[in-house]
Amino acid sequence: MSAHETLQPRSVLITGASTGIGAACAVELDRMGWQVFAGVRSEEAGARLREIGSERITPVLIDVTEEDSIQAAAETISSATEGRGLDGLVNNAGIAVPGPLETVPMDKLRLQLEVNVLGQIAVTKAMLPLLREGRGRIVNLSSISGRISVPLLGAYAISKFALEAASDALRLELRRWGIRVSIIEPGPIQTPIWEKTRSNAEEHKPQIPQEQLDLYEAEIKGMEKATQQSVESALPVSRVVEKVVHALTAKRPKTRYPIGWDTRISILLSKLVPDSMRDAYILKKLNFPRS
Repeated sequence: MSAHETLQPRSVLITGASTGIGAACAVELDRMGWQVFAGVRSEEAGARLREIGSERITPVLIDVTEEDSIQAAAETISSATEGRGLDGLVNNAGIAVPGPLETVPMDKLRLQLEVNVLGQIAVTKAMLPLLREGRGRIVNLSSISGRISVPLLGAYAISKFALEAASDALRLELRRWGIRVSIIEPGPIQTPIWEKTRSNAEEHKPQIPQEQLDLYEAEIKGMEKATQQSVESALPVSRVVEKVVHALTAKRPKTRYPIGWDTRISILLSKLVPDSMRDAYILKKLNFPRS
C-alpha cells in the first residue's frame, strides 16, 4: 500500500454504502482503523451508517450518474486527505433491472448501464489522481452475472460483463503507477438488492404490453421460484466483505474473487462444457420450460 500508511490511517472511498455490501464494508474498514469515505445518496443514509459504525465514518453525497456530484466528492476527499491521496476505491454502487430483454424499456436499460458501468468508470476517473497520490487500489463489485448471463437478468448481466471488461483494461493501463485492480464476483448474497429488484420489476411492469408479459409467463413464474430459493440459500454479506478487505490489504491481491461454490462450479462448467449443455443446466435450475 502507500508509503504513508504507518503515519496516517489508510483511506478508502466506498460507493453505494447506504445499505448492503457497501455499508458492511464501510463498517468493517472503519473498525480496522481506515479513514472511510462512505458514498451515500442522502444525509439520512449517512447518519444511519454512522450509527451502525462509528462517527469516524465520513458520509459523502455521491450520485454516480451525476458528474458534478462525483467531482464534488473528489474535491471533498482531496481536502480531507491533505495530499495523502486514497489507498482504496470500492466501486459498489449498482442496481438490477430484471425482465426478458424484449420487455425491458429502453430507458431502464440505459439506467442499468448508466449506474453499473458508466457511473463506476466516472467515479474511477475522478478518483485516479487521488489513487496515484496514495498508490491505491481499485476494487470493483461485479457478480457471477459478469461471467454467465442468465435469462430475465440480461440487462444486469450486460452491465456486469462490461464492468469486468473495464476492470481488465484498467488493471493493465494503471500497472505503471502500482494501482492494483480486483474484481469481486459473488453469487447470491443476503442484501436488500433482492427486494429492490422485485420493486424495479413491479415499477416497470405497467410499461410493458400485456401480450409481451403473457409470452413469458412460464419463465417469469420459474424465475420467481428460483429467486426465492436463492434468497433462502444466499451467503452472508461477511463473505464479500472478507474478499474486499483482502483485495485492499493483501501483499498480492487476486485479480478476481469468485465467492460461493455455486459460483465456482458455474464458472468451471462454462469453460468445460458446450453452450448447449450449459443452457440446459441453466434452464433446469431456473424451472424454465425447455421449449
